[in-house]
Amino acid sequence: MEIVNTPFEGLMIIKPKVFPDPRGYFFEPWNSKVFQEYGIHADFVQDNQSCSSKGTLRGMHFQVPPFEQGKLVRVVTGRVLDVVVDLRKAQPTFGRYFGIELSATEKNMLWIPPGFAHGFLTLEDDSIFLYKCTGFYNKEFERSIHWNDPMLHIKWGIENPLTSPKDDSAPGFNDFVSPF
Repeated sequence: MEIVNTPFEGLMIIKPKVFPDPRGYFFEPWNSKVFQEYGIHADFVQDNQSCSSKGTLRGMHFQVPPFEQGKLVRVVTGRVLDVVVDLRKAQPTFGRYFGIELSATEKNMLWIPPGFAHGFLTLEDDSIFLYKCTGFYNKEFERSIHWNDPMLHIKWGIENPLTSPKDDSAPGFNDFVSPF
């Protein structure tokens, strides 16, 4: 397994070692010991999975303390543009975004520590996205930032994605007061 640091403190790209053979493949997406060696001390309590058609945009979602969540995300089938925004006001990357293509073919993953808003755009039909979460979902502490806020300058590469009314009515980044 290869774990690659990003310019964002704690945000890591994970490239698992894949063992292909004539039957298919095998890989280990999570190993507590290996992740701890890289400073990822995650106790996963909940898995979430979504399936979306091409051009669906979900995000930018997060939970505030005391129900913040770390997430290990990956694509089971298809491809997505996965995007996070740093909400940690003490970090030099506060208010900046990071994007990466995750795909079932590459089997790459992203570790997102607490303190990031998260969203993704599906690049293929029937893209299945899996999140391993370190905290339980709590509606009262759920927040979002508008996916197309001009302050964030996220380059989604699409004009009119399929979004939810909730995501379309999310407040802008300037309306957000960070508890992180």
